[in-house]
Amino acid sequence: MVDITHKNVTLRTATAQAIVKVSKQETIEAIKNKTVPKGDVFEMSRAAGLLGIKQTPYLLPDCHPLPIEFTGVEYQINGLEITILMTVKTLYKTGVEVEAMHGASVVALNLYDMLKPIDKKVEIGSIKLLEKRGGKSTYHKKSGTGLKAAVIVCSDTISAGDKEDKAGKAIIHKLKECEVGIAEYTIIPDESNLIQEKAITNSEKNIDLIIYTGGTGLSPRDVTPEALLPIIERRIPGIEEAIRSYGQERTPYAMLSRSVAGVLKKSLVLALPGSTNGAKESMEAIFPAVLHIYGVLKGERH
Repeated sequence: MVDITHKNVTLRTATAQAIVKVSKQETIEAIKNKTVPKGDVFEMSRAAGLLGIKQTPYLLPDCHPLPIEFTGVEYQINGLEITILMTVKTLYKTGVEVEAMHGASVVALNLYDMLKPIDKKVEIGSIKLLEKRGGKSTYHKKSGTGLKAAVIVCSDTISAGDKEDKAGKAIIHKLKECEVGIAEYTIIPDESNLIQEKAITNSEKNIDLIIYTGGTGLSPRDVTPEALLPIIERRIPGIEEAIRSYGQERTPYAMLSRSVAGVLKKSLVLALPGSTNGAKESMEAIFPAVLHIYGVLKGERH
């Protein structure tokens, strides 16, 4: 199956449609009056659809098993056509569109099975996805086009040339994926005055995003939070919580990181872990959804 371990849990919703066509009005009346020999067609088909949804990952090899939090089935009769609307919801890392389509398909097939004794010309028509929400389709639409970022690596050893930077490059890779331009990439030692200077200078240059990597741990030279907190005008705890929560699901050591997020003038300032995985996972946790902040800072309604 496709690796989804990097994804965030969000509310995922999908609605699928299937159409069943009967050949005579008597069939519709039998359904409405519940006189079909095999029983209550709509209720039995609804139950079949629920079972179908639950069985989806066991029948389709690449579908992930996931918790189904809600399933709703609606029927609409229009002449000789019965439209089935199947809605599925979950709180998970991947969507439920296949589950919704599979459920709608099973409902349609059960309708066919129950109606065939009284109508030999029942047909199953189009089965399609009508809508999906959650995850990338809803929260990851934000593009960084037109935004500029400065990436600052805080490390005594890297600035001295004793170690190669990988965390900063991982951050840049994610920024480019989000179409954010790179205005600066620099490596500095763990010195408070330099850290502050970079934030203030880039903010004065109207750089939209100032990202630090390194110096968020607990060693004596980890001073990035102490340097940034006095100059940040408004802290954003939700971003910090999202980063640590995402990291904690992947390693118990994430609780030791002191990531910082806040606003300096019109710039978003982030202080992320200095390890490659820590920086990469922190970016995965909040990008591109965090780019929503620029509309908020401009006073746009969302």
